Amino acid sequence: MEVHHARFPVSGTPAAAASARRQLAGAIRNWDVFLEPELLETAELVAAELITNAVRHAGHGPISAGARLSTERLLIEVTDTSRHVPQVALAGVDEEGGRGLFLVAALADRHGFDQVPRGKRCWAEFKVSTPRHLAYPLPLQRS
Repeated sequence: MEVHHARFPVSGTPAAAASARRQLAGAIRNWDVFLEPELLETAELVAAELITNAVRHAGHGPISAGARLSTERLLIEVTDTSRHVPQVALAGVDEEGGRGLFLVAALADRHGFDQVPRGKRCWAEFKVSTPRHLAYPLPLQRS
């Protein structure tokens, strides 16, 4: 059962990629659900990598980013119009880029891509314990 979802368009520029990363992370953090902080940070990093790859390699057409939370998983997905199949590889020591999908593969419980009618969808999935809805603000920690 899906608990929450967010989806929005991303322009094909580096500035738009940075904005989309913040927007997606903010949407997840604003759901009235408690998710482990480590999961949130990891999902944010993976979203950043997927969005950056879409903008860098498929920025000429429409891109969208989204997240879906169910009782069992958090799914991050980025759709673009490129038919190019992404490859997980380890970049050379002197290369500035090329490590994004390697990081996604290392951090996500599952990841992959699906061909869609007008391009592809890259996704990463994280297992979650049953999300707990917040009926009230979390209490402050006292030292």
